[in-house]
Amino acid sequence: MNKKSLDEINGSVKVPTVYESAFWQKFLAYCGPGALVAVGYMDPGNWLTSLTGGAQYRYSLLSVLILSILIAMIMQSLSIKLGVVTRTDLAQAIAARVSKPVRIILWILNELAMMATDLTGVIGTSVALYLLFHLPLIVGVLLTVADVIVVLLFLQFGIRRIEFIVLATILIVAGIFTIEVVRAHPEWSPILNGCIPSANIINNHAQLLLSLGIIGATIMPHNIYLHSALAQSRRYDEHDPRQVHETLQFANWDSIIHLVAALLVNALLMIMGGTLFFHHGNLNSLADVFDGLNNSKIVGSLASPVMSGLFGFALLITGLISSITSTLAGQIVMEGYINLRLPLWKRRLLTRLVTLIPVIIIGCCIHFNEQEFEQLIIIAQIILSVALPFTLFPLIIITSNHQIMGQYANRHWQMISYLIIVLALTFLNFAALF
Repeated sequence: MNKKSLDEINGSVKVPTVYESAFWQKFLAYCGPGALVAVGYMDPGNWLTSLTGGAQYRYSLLSVLILSILIAMIMQSLSIKLGVVTRTDLAQAIAARVSKPVRIILWILNELAMMATDLTGVIGTSVALYLLFHLPLIVGVLLTVADVIVVLLFLQFGIRRIEFIVLATILIVAGIFTIEVVRAHPEWSPILNGCIPSANIINNHAQLLLSLGIIGATIMPHNIYLHSALAQSRRYDEHDPRQVHETLQFANWDSIIHLVAALLVNALLMIMGGTLFFHHGNLNSLADVFDGLNNSKIVGSLASPVMSGLFGFALLITGLISSITSTLAGQIVMEGYINLRLPLWKRRLLTRLVTLIPVIIIGCCIHFNEQEFEQLIIIAQIILSVALPFTLFPLIIITSNHQIMGQYANRHWQMISYLIIVLALTFLNFAALF
C-alpha cells in the first residue's frame, strides 16, 4: 500500500466541519494550495511568451491567455477531485493501474518534465542575478544550487506559512506589474478588443505558433501532479459526503481565484509588452525588457532604473519561489511511480544538479550569451509539451471511472469534452514542434 502523498503535509491543516463556522472562515481555511499552483503559471516561460506576444502583436493574444487559463481551471479541478475523493495523488493513481515497465517509462518521462520545469527556474534566477547584480550567468547558475537551503528553510515553516509566503509573492509581483502598466498609460479599448478571439490568430502562421507557445507555457504537468497532493493537505472527514462536497467546493474556489490572479499577472506582462515595446520589434529576451525599461529611446519619459530594478526583482523572487513547487512535484512523481522516498534536501539537490549539467554544457557552447541562454526555455517547453498528454489523458480517464470516483466521476459528456480539448492541445503542440 502506498504511503500518503506528501506525508509531511498530508492532512496537516484542520478545516471547519460543515456544521460550524461562517463562509469566509471556511474559505480562508481552504485557501492556499491554489497559490502554490498559480506560481507555476507565472514562471519565466510564461513571462517570455507573454512579453513577446505583446511586443509583436500588441494586445491581440490576450484572448489566448484567457483560453489557456480556462483550460487550466478545468484540468486543475480534475486534479483536485482526484486528490480529495480518493486521497491519492495522480502519480499513485496511475502507478496502481499500469504494469511495472509502463510505470518506469512514465516515471522517467515525468522526471524529465520536472527537470524542464526546474530549468526555467534556473534560467529565471540566473538571468535576474545577472540583470540586478551583473553576476556572470555561469556564476548565477551555480548559485542556484544554494536555493536548496531556501526551499528547506521554507518547508520547515509548515504548509500554511509556505502558502502565505507564496501568496505574498504573487501579490508583490502583481503589484509591481500593475505599477509599471499604469505608468505606461495603455489604451484600454484595444485591450478589451484583444480579449475577444480573432480569426487572424489562426490565419497568421507566426501568430499561431506564438499562441501555441503561450498555451504550452501555461498548462504544465507538474501543476497537475502538485494539486492532486496539495488538495489532501486539509484534514476533513472523507467518510462524510457533505464534508467531501464542501472540500471540493472550497478547493475549487481557491484554485479559480488564484488562477485568475495568474491570468492577471500574465495579462499585465502582455499589456506592458504591447504598450512599451510594440513599436520596437527587437524584444527577444527578458534582458531586452530590463534594458528597455531604462532606455528613454524605447519607453521615452517612462525610462527609470527603478522600474527596471522592480522587473528584475520580480523575476528573481518568482524564480526562487518556483523552486518550492518543483521540489514538491518531483517528490510526488518519485514516490508515486517508484515508491522511492528521499529526504527533501537530497531530492532537491539531485534534481538541481541533474538540471545544471546540460545547462552548463550548453551555456559553455554558446559562451553564455544572454539571449541564446534564455532560448533554453524553448527546450524546456518542448519537453513539457511532449509530457503533457501523458499527464492529462490518464487524469481524465481515472476521474471518469465510476469504480474509482463513485458519484464524483466525470459524466460521459464531460469526459468526451475533456478528451477533445486534450487531443486538440496535443495536436497543436506537436504541430508547433515540427
